[in-house]
Amino acid sequence: MEVAPRSARRSLPAWHPLHDGDGRRPAVTAGPNQEADLVVRARAGDRGAFERLVRLHADRLYAVVLRVSGDAYEAEEVVQETFLRAWRNIDRFQGRSQFFTWLYRIGINEARRSQERRRARPQSAPLAHAETQIPDERQAPQARAESHELRRALEAAILALPLDYRMPLVLRDVEGLSTTQAADVMELGEAAFKSRLHRARLAVREAVDHFVAQRDDT
Repeated sequence: MEVAPRSARRSLPAWHPLHDGDGRRPAVTAGPNQEADLVVRARAGDRGAFERLVRLHADRLYAVVLRVSGDAYEAEEVVQETFLRAWRNIDRFQGRSQFFTWLYRIGINEARRSQERRRARPQSAPLAHAETQIPDERQAPQARAESHELRRALEAAILALPLDYRMPLVLRDVEGLSTTQAADVMELGEAAFKSRLHRARLAVREAVDHFVAQRDDT
């Protein structure tokens, strides 16, 4: 196993966190013990081990950042910067939390910085990972249209939330993290996290209810 010197970790790695050279990224899985071993090797400067960690978490991290930012291009930039920061600072990871929690925390902070830099940029990307979906032909056209409209209303309601309230909703309700994990990612106490999540849920519910009421009146 070739181990890169510590100083090399400050330079740009020779891999891209989102794509292989041919644009495809094969699925990679690892159990808790295997991931812990990869973290140890990465902290010692093993780029191959860190690249495997990237492959383990890149898709999910991208999905989280996309839902937070609402912009596919911005999400890719944020994920790129997140993995670069994680690589340069991997020796600071002490294992007090799960690796993905540490990684998500970096990603959320990067997303926050990116949002501050691009405050005037319109947010038009869907919450889900951008992909072509084939409609269910068993649904009536009107039902499909109503379902699509409701989804758009839900997405708009979430993206309209202030970032500090949008993130708890995405982490807890969309990504399915536990309250403890999501609060850890946001570096909040559980009580503060639950308060923000509750307010976010109420705001989204109110916005969707308003949309439904307006649609029913037409």
